[in-house]
Amino acid sequence: MASTSSLALSQALLARAISHHGSDQRISLPTPFSRASASSRRRSNAAATKLRSLHPLVVRAAAVGTLEPTTDASIVDKSVNSIRFLAIDAVEKAKSGHPGLPMGCAPMAHILYDEVMRYNPKNPYWFNRDRFVLSAGHGCMLLYALLHLAGYDSVLEEDLKSFRQWGSKTPGHPENFETPGIEVTTGPLGQGIANAVGLALAEKHLAARFNKPDAEVVDHYTYVILGDGCQMEGISNEAASLAGHWGLGKLIAFYDDNHISIDGDTEIAFTENVDQRFEALGWHVIWVKNGNTGYDEIRAAIKEAKAVTDKPTLIKVTTTIGYGSPNKANSYSVHGAALGEKEVEATRNNLGWPYEPFKVPDEVKSHWSRHTPDGKALESDWNASFAAYEKKYPEEAAELKSIITGELPAGWEKALPTYTPESPGDATRNLSQQCLNALAKVVPGFLGGSADLASSNMTLLKAFGDFQKATPEERNLRFGVREHGMGAICNGIALHSPGLIPYCATFFVFTDYMRGAMRISALSEAGVIYVMTHDSIGLGEDGPTHQPVEHLASFRAMPNTLMFRPADGNETAGAYKIAVTKRKTPSILALSRQKLPQLPGTSIEGVEKGGYTISDNSSGNKPDVILVGTGSELEIAAQAAEVLRKEGKTVRVVSFVCWELFDEQTDEYKESVLPSGVSARVSIEAASTFGWGKIVGGEGKSIGINSFGASAPAPLLYKEFGITVEAVVDAAKSFF
Repeated sequence: MASTSSLALSQALLARAISHHGSDQRISLPTPFSRASASSRRRSNAAATKLRSLHPLVVRAAAVGTLEPTTDASIVDKSVNSIRFLAIDAVEKAKSGHPGLPMGCAPMAHILYDEVMRYNPKNPYWFNRDRFVLSAGHGCMLLYALLHLAGYDSVLEEDLKSFRQWGSKTPGHPENFETPGIEVTTGPLGQGIANAVGLALAEKHLAARFNKPDAEVVDHYTYVILGDGCQMEGISNEAASLAGHWGLGKLIAFYDDNHISIDGDTEIAFTENVDQRFEALGWHVIWVKNGNTGYDEIRAAIKEAKAVTDKPTLIKVTTTIGYGSPNKANSYSVHGAALGEKEVEATRNNLGWPYEPFKVPDEVKSHWSRHTPDGKALESDWNASFAAYEKKYPEEAAELKSIITGELPAGWEKALPTYTPESPGDATRNLSQQCLNALAKVVPGFLGGSADLASSNMTLLKAFGDFQKATPEERNLRFGVREHGMGAICNGIALHSPGLIPYCATFFVFTDYMRGAMRISALSEAGVIYVMTHDSIGLGEDGPTHQPVEHLASFRAMPNTLMFRPADGNETAGAYKIAVTKRKTPSILALSRQKLPQLPGTSIEGVEKGGYTISDNSSGNKPDVILVGTGSELEIAAQAAEVLRKEGKTVRVVSFVCWELFDEQTDEYKESVLPSGVSARVSIEAASTFGWGKIVGGEGKSIGINSFGASAPAPLLYKEFGITVEAVVDAAKSFF
């Protein structure tokens, strides 16, 4: 139980927070105040007066009805303090971490994991589990403590003791690929709330497609805790706007409203009315004024949120960061550093916690132990329900099974189109659309959309309608002009179920607006397919702001990312074949706006090797020169080869459609394509030459663009920047 002084401090800080938000309501405050809390209150009163004039809306408190508590108050208090001190002790042992958020958020997190959420600790991947995302990922010890108490094998006591250490299952931010029970990787603030939107979208979509009036096999919630930092990041607004538009009623977000960020009180930079903003975005908003000890308020808010089915809910929970710490609570000093030995001891005394570090009281262990049999029973009941569903609806069950397991239908790849040199030339963005529509017919979990560029990216699925609030069963996702949110939402979709394969699209240059999400795709092993059109100066008149130059090189430098630049229809189909199968690696397809011919020698099978020979008139693996190209410049390399061959030279032309796949090949295969004895090599790509030295070697030559582009018709740009047949021929002749 908390001490009297701790409760007094807590209520004083809560009063300050309520005043800070412009409420006309008052709460009774015990006296006397500590000097720190009185000073804090004086400081906030002036700010509150200012804020009231700016934001007159008063958000009401939670409804009176509550969830029924599952146990007595003393066990709840001990459980909450167990969470706090597991976090305190782990951060203290590591001498690194963020104890403040777990200390403040422990009550709401306890109620979620102990009283509300449905999960099976012994099978973290049970399909119909509720999902939880800690968007404020720096407070990850909160989540590790919850998983530990709930009985997850991934977070044992020794894992808590190795927090933030080499090889630990408890890294410094939640990593889904490291710790079963973690749904998504949240590092940069705001990513998590956007991921949660993707998770909730997936649930709504699958429920609409597969549930029947007599059989509800998809039914789970997505919960997320986000902080002030998440709220400040633009990505959270992008994602929240879409969540409201889509009416994601099973998305419930808890806003840890503690007014502290790394630099100090949020008054220095963040004074907007978050409540009004979210209401304007189409969310239901509830305010829990006492997030420190107001357990019934939290329960009531969750009950009310669940009753609102047509829109997502934001529960603003006003808390004290570092709750229980006598000298550091409600300050930035508890945000991102260990409390220190003396303050840990003072906090133990303040909260009446007599236990040694990492000790969970027996009665708390006993209480939480029920989640193992309860979780097993939940999954068993669902399995029985699904078995009955399968008998009654075998076709739908087969599709849903494919999505749950990730097992693709037999022969799916045969749906991909193939081309011959006699096939009409076309832009690879158009050829991509043919692939997308072919895949959507045979891959049940295939869905996606564009950032308000579907008619230009050519990404519409013609056999399906738009995923909207009233039509969530459809598979075209309309993201609007929200690239960053789009990427992170797709990460959530991909990580919801192995067989969900989301794609998203924009112009290649605008990956700059979504690079944070794309990096998290790679890190968290989310196999999103990024359809990036207008891939070079070939887009023409829109000019250098729209012409990507350094982007290919930058993504080739990103780990666990496949960067494809297909040259024609067969290579586009080959890229999609790989992208669909690579569920733990994102794929980026850079596609042309301009028409390209169907080249002799290209193939779907060749793409699987990353780099392969499309033409060669040499023998003995000793050509006079090797010409290497990608995308629209592969045609230029092929034309240059014909010029050189007419002059009696032996020339090999290599398509380097995906560097990363080529790197995975055997040394023998690499030697068969790029023999070490041939140093006469020329690369051509309408982009930065950075990195091409790896391919052409120290004596080779690279033709590219090492400046920004320009505004002019594409043919003229290629001539002016020297991306021509003549330039390749001249470079090759320099070796003879």
